[in-house]
Amino acid sequence: MLVGAMNPCFCGNYGDPRKACTCSTQLLSRYQKRISGPLLDRMDIFIDVPRVEYEKLTGDATGEPSARIRERVCGARQVQQARFRGSCAQANADMGPSDVWKYCRLDDEAEGLARAVMERMHFSARAFHRTLKLARTIADLGGEDVIGMPHLAEAVQYRQRGAE
Repeated sequence: MLVGAMNPCFCGNYGDPRKACTCSTQLLSRYQKRISGPLLDRMDIFIDVPRVEYEKLTGDATGEPSARIRERVCGARQVQQARFRGSCAQANADMGPSDVWKYCRLDDEAEGLARAVMERMHFSARAFHRTLKLARTIADLGGEDVIGMPHLAEAVQYRQRGAE
């Protein structure tokens, strides 16, 4: 597993609603190309982490409790272990291309989105398969047997834009 972090640009302010980025378009492009496309293509999830406002840091609002998240994750892992019993794979991430077509069934709505994504975002086969595996995991977390539009849409949102 690889977890990495980087600033969006040299000055660190690209996309920040409060501080203007001082990087030129050329500098921004050069910075973002420091990591090769083939390496980025092998990463499953990309998340932009915006600046956290003071009110959110000090407020009383709480998210979903960790214990409940743990229950969902353990449940999804059990589903995956049962799915791959007797095979080399242990989790969705271990699926090969033939497994993807066997276990990542899309409903009709999601099938339409998959087609549109391939045409508009120009995903490589590898990026498309990784997106389907991630959508399968999202569906497992939701207790769903078939990948639906919301699962695939969420998985697509985690892909690096412009890197495929």
